[in-house]
Amino acid sequence: MLVAFSVAPTTTEHDDASLTRAVSEAVKVVTESGLPYELNSMFTIVEGEWGEVFEVIKRATDTVVATSPRVSLVVKADIRPGHTDQLTEKVQRVEAQLGGAET
Repeated sequence: MLVAFSVAPTTTEHDDASLTRAVSEAVKVVTESGLPYELNSMFTIVEGEWGEVFEVIKRATDTVVATSPRVSLVVKADIRPGHTDQLTEKVQRVEAQLGGAET
């Protein structure tokens, strides 16, 4: 499964640097999990089995909760049993289609 999530404090004690620090700590949790992931400007996308992916999201969220009394969490999942490497293969399929399109 692929799960895109975004977790961030809705309030911080200081400035945007505090927000960046909190999000960076959450991404560190994802990195240390060993699961395949992709980071972009709006979401972190993680690939794995249901239990392991949601455990990482919970730990990342707990990390942000430690910095703020209120936290926003957005989660979107693509559940497709029996398929792996979709983090890259989905993009490759679209890019292949675009390469074959006439302009």
